[in-house]
Amino acid sequence: MGIVVIGAVFVDIKGYPLSTYIPGGRNAGRIEQVHGGVSRNVVEDIANVELRPTFVGLVDDTGMGQDVIDKLARHKVNTRFIQKKPDGMGTWLAIFDNDGDVHAAISKRPDTTPLTGLLQEQGDAIFADCDSIALELDLEKETVKQTLRYAKKYGKKVFAVVSNMSIAMERRDFLQQIDCFVCNQQEAGLLFSDDYDHLSPDEMCRVLTGNVRSANIPSMVVTMGGQGAVYACADGSCGIVPAKKVDVMDTTGAGDAFFAGTVIGLTYGKTLADACEIGSRLAASVICITENVCPRFRPQEFGLDVPVVD
Repeated sequence: MGIVVIGAVFVDIKGYPLSTYIPGGRNAGRIEQVHGGVSRNVVEDIANVELRPTFVGLVDDTGMGQDVIDKLARHKVNTRFIQKKPDGMGTWLAIFDNDGDVHAAISKRPDTTPLTGLLQEQGDAIFADCDSIALELDLEKETVKQTLRYAKKYGKKVFAVVSNMSIAMERRDFLQQIDCFVCNQQEAGLLFSDDYDHLSPDEMCRVLTGNVRSANIPSMVVTMGGQGAVYACADGSCGIVPAKKVDVMDTTGAGDAFFAGTVIGLTYGKTLADACEIGSRLAASVICITENVCPRFRPQEFGLDVPVVD
């Protein structure tokens, strides 16, 4: 079954200025509509390392929903556990500035309640033989609970990410049952009720080490954009992973790619430091592409001894 990824699917509508972006003004530009969503991005990133992940999620019962399934299938993602539902996908509308950063965004979340029933019916088939589980922590609470119960039943590692920290903040107790939690600097501040935006990587590393220990979180990674990422474990180990230097085209999906790489490394025997390094390489490959074509890698490029399944 490979790595099982559980989460939501979005349609991303992205606007890019053709000249200098003027906030509040009229900007000529181009608009793209692509498949998105944290978990959908993550499962595609994992597949692009020639691994064969499984996606558990929902799509619209429309042609666009089928397009999502077809694209993932072409990447050799196991799509057996994707269900079609009315309004099964969310929407993310974003405007980018000339640096490739999001200037403004609005999102409409999908109703992921049907995932709970899916896990009730097919949870054993989904989790019994998987290599690990990657989970959006802000899914319906019962979906998260069921996933953690199956993980405990079958002895599987769980790695978590968020798309909406305001929801995930209500799930702090779940973090003690998750092997590694990944979020960005702003999200970490919300989680621990503090402002971390001004911290350097060294300072963030020290703060995170204390927070992880006091909250009894097994391990946690905080991404810091161009400053890289920091990690800390409950046993006191910590470190900094510098960001790769690339020409930024579009930062969308960089955090998802980082998470995917970290999950790949931790699933297949790498230390947290080495796993974050894989995440950093995947993130760099995503933000510097000039077309909507994801780069592909072989597991051996990351020092992974994982058989490639055709």
